[in-house]
Amino acid sequence: MGGLPPQRGRSDVLPTGRNLYAVDPRSVPSRVAHGQGVRLAEELLRRHLQDHGDWPHGLIVDLWGSATMRTAGEEFAMALHLAGLAPQWDAGSERVSGFEILPPALLGRPRIDVTLRVSGLFRDVFPGLAQMFEAATAALAKRDEPAAENPYSVRGPRVFGPRPGSYGLGMGEALENYSDEGRDAAGEAWLTASEWTIAANGDMHQDRGALEKRLSQTDSVVHVQDLPETDLLLSSDYAAHEAGPVAAIARIGSTTPTLYHMDTTRPDTPRARLLREEIARVVRARAGNPGWANGMMRHGFRGAAEITATLDNLAAFAHLTRDVPAHLFDIYYQATLGRDDIVAFMGQENPGALVALRQRFSSLAEAGLWNTRSNAIAANLHGPA
Repeated sequence: MGGLPPQRGRSDVLPTGRNLYAVDPRSVPSRVAHGQGVRLAEELLRRHLQDHGDWPHGLIVDLWGSATMRTAGEEFAMALHLAGLAPQWDAGSERVSGFEILPPALLGRPRIDVTLRVSGLFRDVFPGLAQMFEAATAALAKRDEPAAENPYSVRGPRVFGPRPGSYGLGMGEALENYSDEGRDAAGEAWLTASEWTIAANGDMHQDRGALEKRLSQTDSVVHVQDLPETDLLLSSDYAAHEAGPVAAIARIGSTTPTLYHMDTTRPDTPRARLLREEIARVVRARAGNPGWANGMMRHGFRGAAEITATLDNLAAFAHLTRDVPAHLFDIYYQATLGRDDIVAFMGQENPGALVALRQRFSSLAEAGLWNTRSNAIAANLHGPA
């Protein structure tokens, strides 16, 4: 899981016996990762054109350091290509030595206005990439290109992240407070954890105003998922990072952006999906699949905890986005509390998880995040626990 799979172009990890866990930040993105990043950018643009009939006008790319290590920088390369940029490498060392500005004639489209939101790990491990992106956008601002083709002609910070020494988004209890105040607190947490800019010289400055300006001009957000052994309902981090920007944008009073989940778990066939499509896919393929719950029963206490955690994470997406259809909660209810064997298993192995599962469903219904159309489910929700 921690290694960089050779099928993603890391031929340097072979033969076996070499260190599969190390990465040279100066060699990111690799040439192969850049090629894949171009594919990801074109796939995202294809989907956005399909959905809206136009190019993105303001795009936030959410970057994680762990993913950048695994893919050797595919996500960052995607951001570069969207902006009409490409890395340059030293011929001898294959280390990234700078950037190249692609001419409009070669792009065949406008440059996309990209803002990077980087994690604390990305900030610490790949400071050179953040600095390079800022330097590149500053260079774009000096080009004699029409504003309609080059949004970077209007200068401003394009790389944001947490303050030095800080990690995570710190949403805490706000993820479980389903009131408007709770969503507002989650949005404020995202803003507070993202309001530091990274300059081309590496200096970091707190600039809430610049961040809010970028958010007010955002119409799309994308997060890339490269790990095939996980999904976005297995950790609350996915909801915080992928849906957190929606709560932040709602807090400053701007229009809700389109959320994209870029699935690169199969490198040969990357797919850009709407976030709500990806959530539905995971619910139907994994969470609502009887085989998964059966498998959890083989893991006793921990298996029961995972069943409850999956609902917690699904609820977090509903809370932050207000865009999780009720029928997906119906599916998960039927797959868990709707099965006598699952209820009996959880009651024996982890009664606390069973109580929490019931309470979570009730809280969702009370908050109006889940309005079931099933009379049977509604009767059970209002009946004895």
